[in-house]
Amino acid sequence: MKQQNTPFDKSNTAFPAKKDALLLAHCAISPMERHAKEAAQEFLDAMAESGLSNLPLYFQSLPDFHQKCAQLFKTDARNISSTHNTAEGMCLIANGYPFQSGDEIISYIHEFPSNHYPWRLQEKRGVKLVLLGDSDPTGSFADINSPRGWSMEELIRNVTAKTRVIALSHVQFTSGYTADLKHLGAFCKEHSIDLIIDGAQSVGCLPLYPEECNVAAVAVSCWKWLMGPWGTGMLYTSPEFREKIEITMAGASVMQQETKYLDHQWNPHVDGRKFEYSTLSWEHIAAMNGVLDGVFLKYSMDDIRKEVLRLQDVFLKNLDTDLFRPLLFSEHERSGILAIIPKCNPEKLVEKLLTKHNTVVTLRSEYIRIAPHFYLSDDEMKRAAEYLNMEAVQ
Repeated sequence: MKQQNTPFDKSNTAFPAKKDALLLAHCAISPMERHAKEAAQEFLDAMAESGLSNLPLYFQSLPDFHQKCAQLFKTDARNISSTHNTAEGMCLIANGYPFQSGDEIISYIHEFPSNHYPWRLQEKRGVKLVLLGDSDPTGSFADINSPRGWSMEELIRNVTAKTRVIALSHVQFTSGYTADLKHLGAFCKEHSIDLIIDGAQSVGCLPLYPEECNVAAVAVSCWKWLMGPWGTGMLYTSPEFREKIEITMAGASVMQQETKYLDHQWNPHVDGRKFEYSTLSWEHIAAMNGVLDGVFLKYSMDDIRKEVLRLQDVFLKNLDTDLFRPLLFSEHERSGILAIIPKCNPEKLVEKLLTKHNTVVTLRSEYIRIAPHFYLSDDEMKRAAEYLNMEAVQ
């Protein structure tokens, strides 16, 4: 069970990446968390020393991964699959979905490619991809040319009797705009539409409980807010949704007979193992078990969200708004990504922050994305604002 109100460990010992850099890019690639690294290294050492003879020690790793991810999502372990990234999860779903010619998918024009191209592929099957235009959820950023968000009003107008799937990100990767999944999920339930969510920019930073929001599937990359290894992902599917998805990738691991390799009967798993088609990266599974136990099942996700937003507020309080324009959403639309527009050259500013101050931020469109995680301190956020203020006027 998750512990509530556990004090955050923000030490350099717990997060050694803090020793040499100021890391504000958890929306891109996070430093791998210490527990993750140690668990992966233990597995690699065991394989280097004895190979196959040590492998039985890790046979429980995958069931443990299913169970720990299930705790994170407040679901059953049978609803979890291990994947390599968000795109793989989305492709497994999109390619296996029982679309008919003329069916429609609704998405957003500025989705991340992992949640765009898998649905574009379905156009070959005669499916229509309907893209919501860019919208200004706050009503105060009409002059901004970069992505901001989408509107529920436009989504509702675009729903027809042919709409089968709505595929959106929980958090938009450019602006940081967060969808109201409870509202969206209730609408989808009323209209018998499958809601598919890209959780790469929220899971590990914001609470996401699919069953509370009528979400059919969530695909996640684990090297962002979950601070796991690069090339690791997870997939949630509800039992009812999973049943309708055809298998498009198959290998020994899909079948219930598993290591009985000469038994070729078609007898696939019906739980999340249905999508684990072949050998997985076991060191990555070990790493994720480490970071889930060491961090994300130790702290409350609500507490992590509150701390991330509080750190953003510390940053904003010290940021010179004559030099930067922050994109500020309402409280329930905020995320771990704070997008700001500098009044100077953004590419040069990002480069100077890295080379002169070892401060890591990322640039998307005209936005500099400030994405701190819970383990940073108030002083570090103040320093980050000071560095931006300093370099913006030089």
